[in-house]
Amino acid sequence: MTYCQKPSIFQLGKVHENGPSVIVSGWGLGMCVSSCRCHRNPDDGQLALAEDQAGGSLGLRSFTDTGDCDCCESWSSAELSAILRDVAALEALEAREPAAG
Repeated sequence: MTYCQKPSIFQLGKVHENGPSVIVSGWGLGMCVSSCRCHRNPDDGQLALAEDQAGGSLGLRSFTDTGDCDCCESWSSAELSAILRDVAALEALEAREPAAG
Protein backbone atom coordinates (compact mmCIF):
# COMPACT_ATOMS: atom_id res chain seq x y z
CA MET A 1 0.00 0.00 0.00
CA THR A 2 1.29 3.47 -0.82
CA TYR A 3 0.58 6.57 1.19
CA CYS A 4 -0.15 9.93 -0.40
CA GLN A 5 -0.69 13.15 1.48
CA LYS A 6 -4.25 14.43 1.68
CA PRO A 7 -5.73 17.76 2.69
CA SER A 8 -6.54 17.99 6.40
CA ILE A 9 -10.14 17.50 7.51
CA PHE A 10 -11.51 19.83 10.17
CA GLN A 11 -15.22 19.09 9.72
CA LEU A 12 -16.98 15.82 8.95
CA GLY A 13 -19.69 15.82 6.32
CA LYS A 14 -21.81 13.31 4.45
CA VAL A 15 -21.39 11.01 1.46
CA HIS A 16 -24.46 10.34 -0.71
CA GLU A 17 -24.55 7.93 -3.61
CA ASN A 18 -26.99 9.27 -6.17
CA GLY A 19 -27.09 6.86 -9.09
CA PRO A 20 -23.89 7.16 -11.11
CA SER A 21 -22.66 10.20 -9.13
CA VAL A 22 -21.48 10.53 -5.56
CA ILE A 23 -22.20 13.73 -3.67
CA VAL A 24 -19.99 14.71 -0.75
CA SER A 25 -21.29 17.61 1.31
CA GLY A 26 -20.51 19.44 4.51
CA TRP A 27 -16.83 18.51 4.66
CA GLY A 28 -14.32 21.09 5.81
CA LEU A 29 -10.88 20.73 4.27
CA GLY A 30 -7.75 22.57 5.29
CA MET A 31 -4.21 22.67 4.01
CA CYS A 32 -2.14 19.61 3.33
CA VAL A 33 1.03 18.98 5.34
CA SER A 34 3.26 20.77 2.84
CA SER A 35 1.06 23.92 2.95
CA CYS A 36 1.64 24.34 -0.77
CA ARG A 37 0.89 27.86 -2.00
CA CYS A 38 -0.67 26.44 -5.15
CA HIS A 39 -3.89 25.86 -3.20
CA ARG A 40 -4.30 29.53 -2.31
CA ASN A 41 -6.25 31.74 -4.69
CA PRO A 42 -3.79 34.39 -5.91
CA ASP A 43 -6.49 37.08 -5.70
CA ASP A 44 -7.65 36.61 -2.10
CA GLY A 45 -5.42 33.89 -0.59
CA GLN A 46 -8.37 31.62 0.20
CA LEU A 47 -8.57 27.88 -0.31
CA ALA A 48 -11.06 26.46 -2.80
CA LEU A 49 -12.49 22.96 -2.93
CA ALA A 50 -12.27 20.72 -5.98
CA GLU A 51 -15.19 18.29 -6.10
CA ASP A 52 -15.56 15.57 -8.71
CA GLN A 53 -19.07 14.11 -8.46
CA ALA A 54 -18.55 11.73 -11.37
CA GLY A 55 -15.36 10.36 -9.83
CA GLY A 56 -16.53 10.79 -6.24
CA SER A 57 -13.62 12.78 -4.84
CA LEU A 58 -13.06 15.92 -2.80
CA GLY A 59 -9.83 17.85 -2.57
CA LEU A 60 -8.26 21.25 -2.88
CA ARG A 61 -8.26 23.22 -6.10
CA SER A 62 -4.85 23.98 -7.54
CA PHE A 63 -4.21 27.49 -8.86
CA THR A 64 -1.10 26.52 -10.84
CA ASP A 65 -0.94 27.30 -14.55
CA THR A 66 -1.47 23.63 -15.40
CA GLY A 67 -4.13 23.11 -12.70
CA ASP A 68 -2.18 20.16 -11.32
CA CYS A 69 -0.37 19.87 -8.01
CA ASP A 70 1.63 16.92 -6.75
CA CYS A 71 1.83 17.85 -3.05
CA CYS A 72 -1.41 16.03 -2.15
CA GLU A 73 -4.29 14.15 -3.67
CA SER A 74 -8.04 14.35 -3.22
CA TRP A 75 -10.00 12.20 -0.79
CA SER A 76 -12.08 9.53 -2.53
CA SER A 77 -15.70 8.97 -1.53
CA ALA A 78 -14.69 5.50 -0.31
CA GLU A 79 -12.06 7.03 2.01
CA LEU A 80 -14.52 9.62 3.31
CA SER A 81 -17.12 6.89 3.92
CA ALA A 82 -14.50 4.87 5.81
CA ILE A 83 -13.73 7.88 8.01
CA LEU A 84 -17.43 8.24 8.85
CA ARG A 85 -17.66 4.50 9.60
CA ASP A 86 -14.61 4.67 11.91
CA VAL A 87 -15.92 7.74 13.74
CA ALA A 88 -19.28 6.00 14.27
CA ALA A 89 -17.49 2.92 15.64
CA LEU A 90 -15.50 5.09 18.08
CA GLU A 91 -18.62 6.92 19.21
CA ALA A 92 -20.33 3.57 19.84
CA LEU A 93 -17.38 2.45 21.99
CA GLU A 94 -17.43 5.67 23.99
CA ALA A 95 -21.18 5.32 24.58
CA ARG A 96 -20.66 1.87 26.13
CA GLU A 97 -17.93 3.02 28.53
CA PRO A 98 -19.21 3.60 32.08
CA ALA A 99 -18.79 7.10 33.42
CA ALA A 100 -15.73 7.58 35.63
CA GLY A 101 -16.23 8.37 39.28
